[in-house]
Amino acid sequence: MKFPASVLASVFLFVAETTAALSLSSTYRSGGDRMWQALTLLFSLLPCALVQLTLLFVHRDLSRDRPLVLLLHLLQLGPLFRCFEVFCIYFQSGNNEEPYVSITKKRQMPKNGLSEEIEKEVGQAEGKLITHRSAFSRASVIQAFLGSAPQLTLQLYISIMQQDVTVGRSLLMTISLLSIVYGALRCNILAIKIKYDEYEVKVKPLAYVCIFLWRSFEIATRVVVLVLFTSVLKTWVVVIILINFFSFFLYPWILFWYSGSPFPENIEKALSRVGTTIVLCFLTLLYTGINMFCWSAVQLKIDSPDLISKSHNWYQLLVYYMMRFIENAVLLLLWYLFKTDIYMYVCAPLLVLQLLIAYCTAILFMLVFYQFFHPCKKLFSSSVVEGFQRWLRCFCWACRQQKPCDPTGKADLQSSRDRDETPSSSKTSPEPSQFLNAEDLCSA
Repeated sequence: MKFPASVLASVFLFVAETTAALSLSSTYRSGGDRMWQALTLLFSLLPCALVQLTLLFVHRDLSRDRPLVLLLHLLQLGPLFRCFEVFCIYFQSGNNEEPYVSITKKRQMPKNGLSEEIEKEVGQAEGKLITHRSAFSRASVIQAFLGSAPQLTLQLYISIMQQDVTVGRSLLMTISLLSIVYGALRCNILAIKIKYDEYEVKVKPLAYVCIFLWRSFEIATRVVVLVLFTSVLKTWVVVIILINFFSFFLYPWILFWYSGSPFPENIEKALSRVGTTIVLCFLTLLYTGINMFCWSAVQLKIDSPDLISKSHNWYQLLVYYMMRFIENAVLLLLWYLFKTDIYMYVCAPLLVLQLLIAYCTAILFMLVFYQFFHPCKKLFSSSVVEGFQRWLRCFCWACRQQKPCDPTGKADLQSSRDRDETPSSSKTSPEPSQFLNAEDLCSA
């Protein structure tokens, strides 16, 4: 049975970030910064409440008679209790023989074009551990993008405006960044397991390292760009946030309306139509929060029974990173034009260049992951290198088609001028052979 390391990591980040945020808020209170204290507590306690609700919803404890569990979740101690329960199940799994097991069928990754189907027995203890891992993975994603991401943005903004980085603030920013990167990593793994549910997926350690580096550069660059822009143009950042928010929030609903599918009713049997709508809006909000800071790796599809699109769309990935790179470049340019005296000792051109290179580095690690370390790369219809080669051939073909047109146009223009002009003995015109040689040289 696999050791529940992901559960331990989720609980550690949850406890560490909450403790660091509460400690820093008390520091703001003693310093008289009431607004910073309120925002720090908001971005700490709101994801805590959402994490408790997520764990209750996944385990369906609201419909079961477990008053102690409900009390612990009300006291914000639900993740600690769930972690204790997970390790009790793990250490007791080898001592008791389970009378009931379920059989799951998974297909192996194709080898030499052939894929075998294997059967695996899953006991009750292992099934409970799978449920706990799934619940904590979703809780980590919620904590990362609805709590840690705005918390990191807030604390970095305070540090720039006050031109001071305290120990407590730097500790909270570090933990928040780790929480966001871990949440994005879990989002990648969830996307792979959902899209390739019929296959036995094994993620190698180098794949985790590649995803970690990809997400670290992407998220850190995005947060720094937003904070720099906010520090000089506070009003316009609201416009940028609203455009991003409504674009990603309304996009799944527009696709759902355009498909003409009926309203989904099979999310949870105990939920009414209003409850289903609330759950769908919350999922859309989470999807929006993820895409505002990084690529979500999953596409929300409301008309699907799984609510997730299982097709891998390279076009959406390309469009997202192209638009995000352009947006970051424009925001950095505006920051450079309107920067204030607090950046007097900062080499602005070098900082802009470093941030753009860091974002390109994130894209490079993403391409490396999909080319070499993706656990299901054998199922791709085309690899990253093949797609790049195909794009390069199209680009070269377009350039070759365009080059012969330029000399022809120049020759036609010159011949029309020669027809319009009247030849005279006092004027000398260049020889035609000189134009031909120049055109041949350019075409070569």
